[in-house]
Amino acid sequence: MTNLPAQTGISGPRRWPVISALGVVQIFAWGSSYYLLAVLAAPIAADTGWSLSWIVGALSIGLLAAGIVSPRVGDAIGQYGGRPVLVLACLLLAAGLVILAASPSLWVFVLGWIVLGIAMGGGLYDAAFATLGGYYGRSARSAITTLTLWGGFASTVCWPLSALFLEHWGWRGACLAYAGIHLAICLPLVLLVLPSNGEPKPVGGKHETPRIELRGQERRAYLTVMAITVLAGLGVTIISVHLLTLLQQRGLSLAEAVALGALIGPAQVAGRICEMASGGRHHPFWTLAIASVLSAAGMSMLAAGFPIIGLSLIFYGAGNGIFSIARGALPLALFGPSRYAPIMGRLARPSLIAQAVGPTVGAILLSVAGTDQTLVALAALAVANLVLVVLLWRAMKSTPIAQQ
Repeated sequence: MTNLPAQTGISGPRRWPVISALGVVQIFAWGSSYYLLAVLAAPIAADTGWSLSWIVGALSIGLLAAGIVSPRVGDAIGQYGGRPVLVLACLLLAAGLVILAASPSLWVFVLGWIVLGIAMGGGLYDAAFATLGGYYGRSARSAITTLTLWGGFASTVCWPLSALFLEHWGWRGACLAYAGIHLAICLPLVLLVLPSNGEPKPVGGKHETPRIELRGQERRAYLTVMAITVLAGLGVTIISVHLLTLLQQRGLSLAEAVALGALIGPAQVAGRICEMASGGRHHPFWTLAIASVLSAAGMSMLAAGFPIIGLSLIFYGAGNGIFSIARGALPLALFGPSRYAPIMGRLARPSLIAQAVGPTVGAILLSVAGTDQTLVALAALAVANLVLVVLLWRAMKSTPIAQQ
């Protein structure tokens, strides 16, 4: 694949209704799961007396559950299409939130997060990307890019909404309100707007997904992409959970740390807008390469004590934003639409597990090594990803990778 051509095409159902519907679903799926405890964790602890570490740890358990089911989700989307999987995800998100709201004990609360985790495995980016791949084939890249723009506003929309629900109805009422949103808004959008992919794919006289065969350079590329997503998932979760602590231990006040940390979100959106403006004229590999360079530069500057901390975080945020696009678009370009959904499901598992253990790894690093060495470790993760990108480039240049 020496020339690395861009993937083009406009086949499939009308894009703006499908992407808009999926965008709304993604905002509330992320906001009521991954981002939920950013606002509700402390009030839950204050109201119940449960350990804050266990409350936050329940999210990690949920991410582990998401990782466990993600390969099955990919297979299901490959066989049946994305709509039935996303329907089930909406129902499970609502059910998990109802369990949280009704939980009389910490263990029931954790059970609710296991249900939410299964829903996350079937309802967040990986499942949505695979759904778009089923609709648009190799031309899904622009749809994936646009969807990440919608998803980038999940915390912007849902953090204030969670605070509003909390103020009026308490944390249990907030969970019930989000459950209602999934049933009243997200579920109808999936059912009424997303088209069906038709009958299940028959294989060998049965309805089943074909086995994924990856050999030689294809397998090497697959394993390299998996390693990249694992390191990125580990790094981004540590930063998301511990950034404010890291900045404060560097001598900043809480207000200063919050103000600087708030630069990451707009930087992510700006990076995605720049990718969209490019029109998909370059191969997704270059999207991954740019994302890795920006992330490595930002984290290295932060670890080295670069005086303009905001610029370091802008670089990191832009890289993280573009990486979300590359994570969806590159496997489609490398392995083709026929294997895209099951491959995305398999790539998701180790990444989600890395995200699940990230907060604990970050806490251990901070307590054992201190702030400076933790930042050095995060920079090393980003630089290691850059090295893996170079290895992927060499694999792609040396032998053409089959695109079925």
